[in-house]
Amino acid sequence: MAIVVGSPWLRIRMIPEVAAPIFRQSSSLHYYNRNHISLSFLRKSFCILASSSVDGASPVPTHRKRVDDEVRVRFAPSPTGNLHQKSLSCRANGGKFVLRIEDTDLERSTRESEQAMLHDLSWLGLDWDEGPGVGGDYGPYRQSERNVLYKQYAEKLLKSGHVYRCFCSNELFFCCFEIHMFERFHLDWDRGGSCNFLQLKIHKSLELSGAESTKQDGSGRRAGEGNPYTYRFRVPKGGSLQIDDLIRGEVSWNLNTLGDFVIMRSNGQPVYNFCVTVDDATMAISHVIRAEEHLPNTLRQALIYKALGFQMPYFAHVSLILAPDRSKLSKRHGATSVGQFREMGYLPQAMVNYLALLGWGDGTENEFFTLEQLVEKFSIDRVNKSGAVFDSTKLRWMNGQHLRSLPSEELIKLIGQHWKSTGILTNSEGQFIEEAVHLLKDGIDLIPDSDTALSNLLSYPLHATLASPEGKPVLQDGLPAVAASLLATYDNGDLLSALEGGHTGWQTWVKSFGKSMKRKGKSLFMPLRMLLTGKLHGPDMGATVLLLHRAGISNVVASQAVFVTLDDRFKMLREIKWESFNNDQTVLDSAAAAISN
Repeated sequence: MAIVVGSPWLRIRMIPEVAAPIFRQSSSLHYYNRNHISLSFLRKSFCILASSSVDGASPVPTHRKRVDDEVRVRFAPSPTGNLHQKSLSCRANGGKFVLRIEDTDLERSTRESEQAMLHDLSWLGLDWDEGPGVGGDYGPYRQSERNVLYKQYAEKLLKSGHVYRCFCSNELFFCCFEIHMFERFHLDWDRGGSCNFLQLKIHKSLELSGAESTKQDGSGRRAGEGNPYTYRFRVPKGGSLQIDDLIRGEVSWNLNTLGDFVIMRSNGQPVYNFCVTVDDATMAISHVIRAEEHLPNTLRQALIYKALGFQMPYFAHVSLILAPDRSKLSKRHGATSVGQFREMGYLPQAMVNYLALLGWGDGTENEFFTLEQLVEKFSIDRVNKSGAVFDSTKLRWMNGQHLRSLPSEELIKLIGQHWKSTGILTNSEGQFIEEAVHLLKDGIDLIPDSDTALSNLLSYPLHATLASPEGKPVLQDGLPAVAASLLATYDNGDLLSALEGGHTGWQTWVKSFGKSMKRKGKSLFMPLRMLLTGKLHGPDMGATVLLLHRAGISNVVASQAVFVTLDDRFKMLREIKWESFNNDQTVLDSAAAAISN
């Protein structure tokens, strides 16, 4: 994952500042880079460089070449399912954020999936500068609408000799390649024999022109006869290719380990590595930041860049997010799509904060960052190469931090609407909702947690608490006498009058009641909490009792919700046979009978 740039936007964990890439006159490809980049630096610019036209075809669109400064980063999901959080990166400022839909998998790509991904990106605050629904100078932004462009560049490679028509099946081709690798000798395939390969040996060092090679190999004749063929890229013999990855440092490949690879299928559809390279070059993408599992693709793409004369972007391959067992994160580990996390009640800012910290930190103990703070503090030199473990408990905690940092009005609106939508309350706003959110928010990490918190407040599990080992000491500390005095103050109206007086009235009543019972501190508040709320622990007791009183007189609690009013609570207290309390079942039966009458 990588924090990337675009106009304020998102991609997860890093982005770099590097010098321009340089092709050397050798079999290796080299990069030069600097070590440290802060996101605030990354605001850059491009100029235009025209590219040659393909003979006999429409002019190949110009591609843009970096001169020194602009950063352009793309996010290119495939609309074959939901957007996964492992594809995200942190929104930063400067440069351009380009959204490209890679929908060349015609069987699996759907507009429904595309719309779902666009919705997820918008929810995360990822507003693209160019792409579907926005437009831009480099469109179209769906690969399915760019086939003419791919065909033009494939023909250009064919004429230059970097690509040849291959009439053999994949099975036969790779069988020959495996034999070649096993025997460990250089294979000059006879590409005109039974396997239908073109003759590689007549294209030594690509010295022949495209016209000459087409004439000699006879592939044009065979194509004209209707024989199906692919366009296969001719990998140079021997040597190696090397890049300096912005995260992983020097990475190199031996070209002898790579066979000639297909760039266009026999049905005319481009292969991933080819269309991605053409798209990134013609859209002037400056930084390609992606998961480490794409590192092998860089070899093929670099060869295509060089063959087409395109300037290379800067590659940065970030580690995958791992499951707790350090395996690759997958559906079996729980939610993996942005939509799932949204439905579970996670906030977009919490998702961005947490994902940005997977493999990166600012060098302090701080873990709570706003998007603006992430942009300000991020630097590439603090990105880790090793995979980070996705900790759902930590994400939940972080969501709670962000939730409670929301402006009070926004938090009340979110939770109030949720309570009404789930059928607990009849209204989504009002004094009860405001006071309930303020009282319960510390126990809410996800919006759905508010259901449990409010339901717990409205419930009255007195019988279970009395029968619990934790409740026994309170019971033995004169609880029946406290219950009798509490019933008396309720019957004479003193308690209800105090509750009408709000927090001040409650405090006055508690002080008076404690004085009459000759109790204070824990010996006063523990029995009162148990008798009034049915619990031994919870939020502020006075605020809780005041809310229960307000709920009972305002009809804000829906009829289908489980709510034990103060009247019902005192009715249950009145029916308890304290002398038989040693029999736990007697207590349970008497409490149940009291509430049912």
